[in-house]
Amino acid sequence: MTTALVLVKISSGQEKQVLEKLKLIEGVTHITAVFGRWDLVLDIEAKDLAELSWLVISKIRKIKGIENTETLITTSI
Repeated sequence: MTTALVLVKISSGQEKQVLEKLKLIEGVTHITAVFGRWDLVLDIEAKDLAELSWLVISKIRKIKGIENTETLITTSI
């Protein structure tokens, strides 16, 4: 299992529409709204790095209203 946090910047006025679309994506396990440079933090789970990459590029980043993302792949210390 590969997990990551995806930081999401949303266009002003598109927050609710983007949130509703993100909730429908399998692999998005939790969504947190935050203040600051980013608007949302997504918890993502995928079977491997290839699936995680596909999820971010083909599903999340294609949503209208998402301006930018940054993916932080999690690890143990």
